[in-house]
This record gives sequence, structure tokens and C-alpha cells, in this order.
Amino acid sequence: MKRLLLTFVLLASAFVVEAAGARIVPQRSIAGVELAMTKASVRSVLGAPRHVVRSTNEFGRYTVFHYYRLRVTFQGNATATSVETNRLQERTRRGAGVGSTRAELRAKVAGLTCEPRFCFKGRLLPGRRVTVFRICDGIVTRVEIGFVID
Repeated sequence: MKRLLLTFVLLASAFVVEAAGARIVPQRSIAGVELAMTKASVRSVLGAPRHVVRSTNEFGRYTVFHYYRLRVTFQGNATATSVETNRLQERTRRGAGVGSTRAELRAKVAGLTCEPRFCFKGRLLPGRRVTVFRICDGIVTRVEIGFVID
């Protein structure tokens, strides 16, 4: 009986850990990856990326870790500056995410400002955190969190 209970507890905790990782926390994290995490910390959460891109843009050098339907960008190559997903299982605590309608999004995420092609939470000022819900045909297609660069 104790062995059965222990097995149940271990299985239940595995589902809780998986559910906690499949989470969007506006202004903070997606899939357990928080803004300002190091590359090693991201790897410890998500494992090895499927693909890594290193390049330069007008803001300097950057690296992008590509995972299944999720990207983590390290602008400046030090810490995570943005995380974006189009995974259906990533949801906010109240259930908003890819596949949500604009109306569902507004009902489930407080403090949004909406434009025709996206809704966002936060202030679009350099150095600030922002969460962007990209919308196409009235449906959320991508969620991004990141630091505003300029």
C-alpha cells in the first residue's frame, strides 16, 4: 500500500512539474524560462536547444536558442532578453495563450493595451519588461516576453 501511494505521489508530482513549466507568467517567464536567466540556466530548464543561432544586429552580438515552438534570445550574449512561444500548452494562470481570442485574452489578462495586430502588457520604454500577444484574424498566434531595447 505504501509503495502504491509513493508511486501515485511521484506520478502526480511529475504532472505538477510539467504543468508549472507550461506556463506564461506575464512580464516574467514562459515555460520556466525567466528573463535575465543565463544560458546555462536556460539549458538546465529546457535542455539542449535544437538549434543555436549566433549573429550581430544594430544592438550588438546575440544568440538565439531554438526549441520546439519556443525561442530564447540573449541580446548581448549574457542573459535572456526575450522568450517567445507559439506552443498551445503554454498558458497564463487564467488560461490565456496561443489560440485564445482577443476577447478571451482581454478577460483573462489584466492591464492590456490592444492594437489591431497585438495586445501588450507593460510600458514600451527602454529597459522595461513587456509581454506581447501577437494576434492574427482575432486569435493569439504568438506570445513574447522581453526587455524593451529602444
